[in-house]
Order: sequence, then structure tokens, then C-alpha cells
Amino acid sequence: MDTTQFKPSLVAILRGLQENEAEAAGAALFGAGFRLLEVPLNRPGALASIALLARMAPAGAIVGGGTMLSVADVDAVHAAGGRMLLAPNCNAQVIARAAALGMLCAPGVATPSEAFEALAAGAHALKIFPAEVVGYAGLKAFKTVLPAGTPLWPVGGVTPDTMADWVAAGATGFGIGGALYSPGTTPEILSSRAQAFVDAWNTTQKT
Repeated sequence: MDTTQFKPSLVAILRGLQENEAEAAGAALFGAGFRLLEVPLNRPGALASIALLARMAPAGAIVGGGTMLSVADVDAVHAAGGRMLLAPNCNAQVIARAAALGMLCAPGVATPSEAFEALAAGAHALKIFPAEVVGYAGLKAFKTVLPAGTPLWPVGGVTPDTMADWVAAGATGFGIGGALYSPGTTPEILSSRAQAFVDAWNTTQKT
């Protein structure tokens, strides 16, 4: 899979999204320019929300599942129309299954050993998690040893104000959760927050 098509590489993490809120949330995010949407599986209603978002996604957008911990999770998300795997951990079997199904794979890693294991299993991008623990210095160290061009997406504690520092350290994208969406966030607030992240990302790409 050619990961260069995923620009901007901003993943909206919609933890706790309910099916009755999914259409409005998707419209707000797609309208702001997000093209990667993740609904974590560790909340009720995730698969239904993934299915709805996948049906309404514009051309070039990908919807997937987060907190995908098993091969069964991969199969369930794929059956719902999801085409992206995100996880907090590195499980080679899970990554390989998702890659075999043609899904965009971004497993979670926090060490170089996990990073290389993930890439060997078929990962297309690496979710640097928890980003607050790895830090800017840790991300720079990752970049020095990983294959050139490996997409690195910090997740955890990212804000529009910190994106430039992360990009300077080697980030090529981000997963954005609580600073963007939490249950009860209105479409208007979500749209405003999403636009702030997209604007900040675009600014980093001009420098």
C-alpha cells in the first residue's frame, strides 16, 4: 500500500462515538479535511459507527477501528466496511491479518524493537504511543534507526500548538483523540477543533 496518498495524515480518534452521532461527526470531520477516521472498539456501538462512517466517507477517505487487539477484531471491522487498523500495541498476527485484507495498518509502538516487528509484519505506519512518554527526543531516535520514509504518527496529548515541535522531531502525521472529540462534543465544536488541527498541520508543511 502506498502511504503517500494519506495526506494530511491526521487520524481522528472518535472514542465513545455512538451511531446516532456518527453522521454529524463524520460530516464535521470530513468537511474540515480529515480523511482518516478511527472508532476504537472498546466502547459499545463502535462497529455500527464504523459502518455508517464508511458509507458516507468521501473519495480518498478511510474509516477504521482502534484498539484492535485480535484477528477477530480485524475481521469484524473489515466486515463493517472499515479499512484501517489502529492499535495501542504491536501484535504481529493482527497486523498481518489486516495487511492481508488490504487494510491500512498503523499499530502502536513505544520501542525500536516493537517498531521493527510491526514493519516486518506488514505495518504501513507506526503509531507512536504513548507519545507523551516517548517524547520528542525518543521520536528523533526512532527516526535515526528506522527505514527512511517510515510514517511516524504520535498519539497522545497532541495539540495544535505542539504539532510543529513533533514534526521537527520527525512526525509525519498524528492521531488525535480527546483534544478533538469526546462523547457529547457538538458538531459545531468538533468542526472548529478539527479545523484548528488541519490549519496547524498545514502550517507545519509550509516550513
